[in-house]
Amino acid sequence: MKKGNPYGTHRVIEPAGVLPQPAMKINNDFSEIYDNEILVDVEILNIDSASFTQIKKQAEGDENKISEIINTIVNEKGKMQNPVTGSGGMFIGTVSRIGDALLSKISLKPGDRIASLVSLSLTPLKIKKIIEIKKDIDQVKVEAQAVLFESGIYAVLPDDIEPSLALAVLDVCGAPAQTARFVKLNDTVVIIGAGGKSGMLCAYEAKKRVGPNGCIIGIEYSDRNIEYLKKLNLCNHILKLDATDALDCYNNIEKITSGKMADLVINCVNIQNTEMGSILMTKDKGIVYFFSMATSFTKAALGAEGVGKDVDMIVGNGYTAGHADLTLNILRESEEIRKLYGEIY
Repeated sequence: MKKGNPYGTHRVIEPAGVLPQPAMKINNDFSEIYDNEILVDVEILNIDSASFTQIKKQAEGDENKISEIINTIVNEKGKMQNPVTGSGGMFIGTVSRIGDALLSKISLKPGDRIASLVSLSLTPLKIKKIIEIKKDIDQVKVEAQAVLFESGIYAVLPDDIEPSLALAVLDVCGAPAQTARFVKLNDTVVIIGAGGKSGMLCAYEAKKRVGPNGCIIGIEYSDRNIEYLKKLNLCNHILKLDATDALDCYNNIEKITSGKMADLVINCVNIQNTEMGSILMTKDKGIVYFFSMATSFTKAALGAEGVGKDVDMIVGNGYTAGHADLTLNILRESEEIRKLYGEIY
């Protein structure tokens, strides 16, 4: 077997010298694998929410057009990286082969079912057939293959959680794990998109940590998602707001908090132009956590400067140590969340 680079640069076709994520095109020929790669037979792609929303809009909801767009992206790039949003997603599949250099380093073996915990935007992928588009939950059933690099992270699928449900929550497992890191006792926490997949998990973790004197404020625009939040009883307040209307968001949170504003704002939405709403709802010296891949960090940085807001803005890193276990344990701890997610996903 050929020797591979730990970060997968051996698969980069263009431009030379970059890592697989920013590369325009990578090699998805799996007739041979490198000595530090894991070849996986892929069953389901979980497309990043911002990406799938954009693709659905471009395809006008037509499933055949959605399939065409996905196939075009993968054929051109060798990976599933939306050229508009730049984001990818993740997959579940069965390990097919393991490179010689990894055999003694990992406990994984052929036949194990895993979920990738690195983005499809850097993962070599070859789709043989798209079997089904599940456009309501951003999932695509496929016959495909993918490669994980030596540096790639993954989770062996648990026996006690249905695979498509595990995939759905593992896709956003960085968000509740980061929430657990940032939330402190007695905090006021605002979650934008609190009734979405990542938002509900964040709300659960936040509620565990703020204590009886803390406050969780969930912001949603979707009536359906507001009903989900009401069922879970995780928020002290649920507001129906358009997160792109920064002043309306500010006015509502100012009223609820008596002008103190939020210690932490977590942005989980998949639409653009919510940066200023997030910033204005945050108190000075507070934290804004942008988990949303629709975030423009130019708008966030210059916008905060423009309104004189001294806040810490955190990029939504999808990886945090222990994030997979923490998120799967939410499904084990909360019967209400598991039941609701089971119905949705």
